[in-house]
Amino acid sequence: MALAKKENFQSRDPLIAIVLSVILASVFMVYPVSYFLSGWRPTFMLLVMFFWVMCQPAWCGVWFAFLVGIFTDLLMEYPLGLNAMSFVLIAFFARFFTRERRIMTQTNLWMIAIIAIAFHLLLMWLLLVMAGNEMGILRHWQALLSSVLIWPVVYWSLKKWRAV
Repeated sequence: MALAKKENFQSRDPLIAIVLSVILASVFMVYPVSYFLSGWRPTFMLLVMFFWVMCQPAWCGVWFAFLVGIFTDLLMEYPLGLNAMSFVLIAFFARFFTRERRIMTQTNLWMIAIIAIAFHLLLMWLLLVMAGNEMGILRHWQALLSSVLIWPVVYWSLKKWRAV
């Protein structure tokens, strides 16, 4: 009986979970906080996109990363394509360099997520500076620590829809 329940649970489509997690991440991205705390806001959309691309590769790939990136650009009023380019590069390289790995443990995903978050923040900083937006470098990098620390929460909250 327990085995049948487990098989039924794993055969569910994650579409509703994917949509709800993107909506919830977008709410967290635009929820108003004080100026001091806004620098510490994690990159929720990146984390959710990264989880789905790495843990549900049959459902989410580079096109998913592109669409989430465009949605993030529109949501956060960035120049169109900045987050999309970053998300696509992260999705491609993460999947490319981990394609031989059959089992991705939470620790492996956390290490890859740290690299992905740092790459995203570096790329966004470089592109925004080249576009002429003045940014405080320390304020921009505060999101690295908070995103790295919030990754296990994102992982554990979405883990039940992870592909086996």
